[in-house]
Amino acid sequence: MFGLEALDLARIQFAFTISFHILFPAITIGLASYLAVLEGLWLKTRNDTYRDLYHFWSKIFAVNFGMGVVSGLVMAYQFGTNWSRFSDFAGAVTGPLLTYEVLTAFFLEAGFLGVMLFGWNKVGRGLHFFSTVMVAIGTLISTFWILASNSWMQTPQGFEIVNGQVIPTDWLAIIFNPSFPYRLMHMATAAFVATAFFVGSSAAWHLLRGRDNTAIRTMLSMAMWMALIVAPIQAVIGDFHGLNTLKHQPAKIAAIEGHWENHGDEATPLILFGWPDMKEERTKFAVEIPYLGSLILTHSLDKQVPALKEFPPEDRPNSTIVFWSFRIMVGLGFLMIFTGLWSLWLRKRDSLYTSRPFLHLALWMGPSGLIAILAGWFTTEIGRQPWVVYGLMRTADASSNHSFMQMSITLIMFVVVYFALFGAGLGYMMRLVRKGPKISEGSATPDGGPGKKRTPARPLSAADDPAEGEHEDNTRLTKEI
Repeated sequence: MFGLEALDLARIQFAFTISFHILFPAITIGLASYLAVLEGLWLKTRNDTYRDLYHFWSKIFAVNFGMGVVSGLVMAYQFGTNWSRFSDFAGAVTGPLLTYEVLTAFFLEAGFLGVMLFGWNKVGRGLHFFSTVMVAIGTLISTFWILASNSWMQTPQGFEIVNGQVIPTDWLAIIFNPSFPYRLMHMATAAFVATAFFVGSSAAWHLLRGRDNTAIRTMLSMAMWMALIVAPIQAVIGDFHGLNTLKHQPAKIAAIEGHWENHGDEATPLILFGWPDMKEERTKFAVEIPYLGSLILTHSLDKQVPALKEFPPEDRPNSTIVFWSFRIMVGLGFLMIFTGLWSLWLRKRDSLYTSRPFLHLALWMGPSGLIAILAGWFTTEIGRQPWVVYGLMRTADASSNHSFMQMSITLIMFVVVYFALFGAGLGYMMRLVRKGPKISEGSATPDGGPGKKRTPARPLSAADDPAEGEHEDNTRLTKEI
């Protein structure tokens, strides 16, 4: 069917499950740190706005955390079911790394998560803040171990092969492999940026509907400060990451650039747009900027970038896919930087919260961070092909011996169950976002909105959950209704 084989379906299945999964840890990492900042600010200033935002985003964090755990467990099982030959070959490295993640990050998060979510009025303020910080640190430790495992598969070292299996010889070399620092910084920063735009988008949604109060404004302000500061930093990290990839995985860079061959001593141009054709071995409709490829990738105007034709056809990644996934990621990155700069300009003009064009942009930028993360993962994983462990084991040699029918059935089941289960979870999470934070009675509410002062379009949607009695404002809502 469609020229696909069992191996292709196994790859699609893993790509599908990991694409669903990565969305949840990305937001979890960012929200955990955001919650720690909010609670720290509340403890320092006793400004109830920070407390209100903490309680609002902690509910969304809890839903997101639960879906992340479930999707992660399912994904991990595929190493044994669909990629058993890979597990047999490299399990002595990847197995312990994933175990370290459970023994450190997962246990740390599990130990303090209950106190963080349910202990607000049951433990002291210091202990509760400590629990929130520990959960935030746990998410970063989890990122550390997962990226160590993935980075080793990209740039393996610290091992020897005995009887067809990888045997660790230097764990420090395995963990701190050449690409690990760049991947860790790139992913962690991406999570913070994605969360910033998620938070900013929710604030813009409420402002566009006239729900203008201190909490909503604080959400937008904090999100835009994060975008302004961190998005450019991410671009710098990405540049260093690209230089590292050029050194250790030149075929991936050639595929990303759609660069097929060098001509004499000419510098490498940057192909802005085009269509890499793997069969014809050329990039059609290429729009090029002379010298810029060499300048960006080698930081010089005369050095050349390796070309795809320098590698055997069987060792070339699919340039058609990674060429465009990389440009989606970079394009969204530049749009994030632009959004942060625009927010600074509006802030200086005292119109950050009332500029409808900006609020519409902030609203539509909500999923941009998550889309960029997916595009980045597609680039790095498809760009690694045809290797599952770069230079050591091919993907075709790593899969289990399943039939096409078996893989078809399981893939269909995954798609149906994931869309039903996680679709419902995402829908519930978005309903929480639409309700917005509950404002403590007496909190200042600025006049206006983006143009005028009015009540929410659906006032009843902001009604309190009866189970949450800490910040009730039923009297105010009744008057508004």
